[in-house]
Amino acid sequence: MTSRRGRLALMAGLAIGSLVLSGCGSDMNSSSKPSDDGKVAGKITFQTWNLKNDKFTSYFNNLIAAFEKAHPGTDIKWVDQPAEGYQDKLSADAAAGSLPDVIDMGPESAYTLGQAGVLLNLEKDDPGAKKLYLPKAWEAMTFKKLGGTYGYPWYLNTGPSFFNTALFKKCGLDPKHLPKTFDELFDQAEIMGKNCKDTPMMARMPSIELFGAYGVPLMNAAGTKFTYNDAKGVELVEHFRKLYAGKALTKEALNNLQTKELETFKAGRLGYMGGSSYTLDDLKATAPNVYKTLGIGPAITNGAPNTYMESLVVNAGSKHKTLAKAFARYVTNPANQLAFGKKASVFPSTVGSMDDPYFTKDDGQPSTKVRLQSAAQVKKAVVYWPAAFSGGADVETLREQLALAVIGKKSVKDALDTSVKFSNDRLASQR
Repeated sequence: MTSRRGRLALMAGLAIGSLVLSGCGSDMNSSSKPSDDGKVAGKITFQTWNLKNDKFTSYFNNLIAAFEKAHPGTDIKWVDQPAEGYQDKLSADAAAGSLPDVIDMGPESAYTLGQAGVLLNLEKDDPGAKKLYLPKAWEAMTFKKLGGTYGYPWYLNTGPSFFNTALFKKCGLDPKHLPKTFDELFDQAEIMGKNCKDTPMMARMPSIELFGAYGVPLMNAAGTKFTYNDAKGVELVEHFRKLYAGKALTKEALNNLQTKELETFKAGRLGYMGGSSYTLDDLKATAPNVYKTLGIGPAITNGAPNTYMESLVVNAGSKHKTLAKAFARYVTNPANQLAFGKKASVFPSTVGSMDDPYFTKDDGQPSTKVRLQSAAQVKKAVVYWPAAFSGGADVETLREQLALAVIGKKSVKDALDTSVKFSNDRLASQR
């Protein structure tokens, strides 16, 4: 689960490319729709992502057995794919017309496959499902450019801010006054950089989600153009440029990914890191010295906090779409989402589930504090990562341009303009 969630936190590396868009997309759209008997019956394949292990295998086996018992004549074949190469596998299966019937994926993967015409549009095929899920979760799977909703929201993940209070003391900061705002974070990062060489507050460039949390409008209302090069976006990057000039941001930060940020924090060489609901247990198990002096605060944001989401999509080419829809709804219903959330340290996307005492009652344990704080964030959180923002090309272009701006080789505005133009040109080429 940890390696998989590392990807979720980063949401990068989408590899579904022209093979899908130019290959199976046109074939699917031009062919007649597959037949479906309209009954909850038959055999389908359900695919998850890196969830077949000691922790989750019995959960899914029992889940499937209960569904089959309640629906005689159904046969759910569960397959699981490893974290490594998952996006490539989706691409290959889509191109070959062999996607499973129900598939676990995030919004950006669903956007690409939805654009290729291989996923069911739930606005047309299951409009009644909308009322079952949190509005922000349903919205995250609704792609205005494609004119529909392409997945049943499954589980959400967010978390608090984590601080190394030992470094705060060492570097002249007060661990009793941890930063709660971006202004405080940048101010304290500057102090840490001055007092402690090679011990920064932050370890990587701003991601697209950070732009969203900072209050930058990422796309226009129609979802057809990126807009993160506005004055607010420039303001955010200028903070990083100032930190780098003052040696409060290292050269390594220019290219670091989320995995490197986590490694640096675990090694005790980083002051701050945004975390998820399972980060605390990970730190306790793998970085006990850091865990002993860990400071925890709310996610730093200028508006709603960020969250990540997984969904279950239905293959538009399934021979048993009625069964596939029923099973996807079943896996993502309130009772099953609650049970999975407790087991996986994630949060349900169904209406009312977050009111369960598990997400509201404090027993004084540090892990409970993190869970309750994260749960409170989920209720108002937003999936900031635009589904149309490529986890490959767009991410790399943004990172490259930010690096040039931060080291002073380009103005911040020019760098963001270049990145936005690249993303908009790519988006326009897909029409």
